[in-house]
Amino acid sequence: MIDIKVVNRGSQPLPQYATPQSAGMDLRADIAEPIVLHPMERRLIPTGLHIALPEGYEAQVRPRSGLALKHGITVLNSPGTIDADYRGEIMVLLVNLSAADFVVSAGERIAQMVIARHEQGRFTVVDELDSTERGEGGYGHTGVK
Repeated sequence: MIDIKVVNRGSQPLPQYATPQSAGMDLRADIAEPIVLHPMERRLIPTGLHIALPEGYEAQVRPRSGLALKHGITVLNSPGTIDADYRGEIMVLLVNLSAADFVVSAGERIAQMVIARHEQGRFTVVDELDSTERGEGGYGHTGVK
């Protein structure tokens, strides 16, 4: 477990893991009044949270499965990446993919955040790549069964 510095400028509790083996922590809407998301509408929802991640880590903002299944609400840029050097407020880009309005209420759990290690890569220009069994097979190349 790593330590993450946080400034909570909102009125909601800090994110926490629901169970000992949870990968994600719930993010809550920090809003003064309800926000109505109309069908196909997208909105940035504030959380009030500002974090400082250690170098080599990112925070991934992902949809909550219950909101997606029951209401068609998802995180549009999923997963959204919060870099270690970002110090602004964590905002969640929600979209309503259903045919009905959805009301986001203050304190509602709107997304989950997963903390993950990452590596940076460096490109090396070459004339050709090594061959593999898959080769250039892309989308759907292995069939549907």
